Amino acid sequence: MFKEDRPKRVYQYLVNFGMYRPNRQTKEIYEKLVEMKVWDKVQNIFAKYKKLWKGPDIPIYIFPFEPHRKSKETKSGVSFPDKLFLFIGYIEDDKELEALLIHEYHHVCRIHNQKKQIEEYTLLDSIIMEGLAEHAVRQYCGEKYNAHWCQMYKEKEILKYWEEDFKENLNILKTEKLHDALLFGLGPHPDMVGYCLGYYLVSNYLDQRNSTDITLFKADSRVFIQKMLDE
Repeated sequence: MFKEDRPKRVYQYLVNFGMYRPNRQTKEIYEKLVEMKVWDKVQNIFAKYKKLWKGPDIPIYIFPFEPHRKSKETKSGVSFPDKLFLFIGYIEDDKELEALLIHEYHHVCRIHNQKKQIEEYTLLDSIIMEGLAEHAVRQYCGEKYNAHWCQMYKEKEILKYWEEDFKENLNILKTEKLHDALLFGLGPHPDMVGYCLGYYLVSNYLDQRNSTDITLFKADSRVFIQKMLDE
């Protein structure tokens, strides 16, 4: 990915996920990351989960996180089959680094186990991937380190969004505009609603079974919604 794309377009794509824009604040963040030896810490965390999950060896690119006025987030990331990017701000707790790496690298491991082209991924694939990654964070770091969107909506609200927006759109492809609108909650859709729904669906599934994230790398996305479809 990125091989044939223009640099400006690639940069703007990464900015959407938290990539820094050059300014005094992000320069200070970079200097803080160097002081904290974040690159060494991430490498050690990566080695741990690469071995634990028998995952692929991929490059990890670390950049300062661009803080947004309306958000309290201090980190973010984006994953691809052959690499991942971490955007890191002012973080004092190393567990925050571990949670971020777990979430993004879990995506990479699931992608490698699913044996599908990225263009073939559906909305269902995407929301389940996000839910699984945050459950891995919960398993290895604790609920305290879960993303805020995990509990963003009450069950009653989630079920309403499921019926009205998601149930009939689960098969839309990642390349379709509606995919991101529902996943991220863009336009008229509630913020991060697809992520929250994914966490809810995975929670329901895990409540009924004694599964670990290593076995779920290969699980088909549809197994997580069977209960919802049967009701």
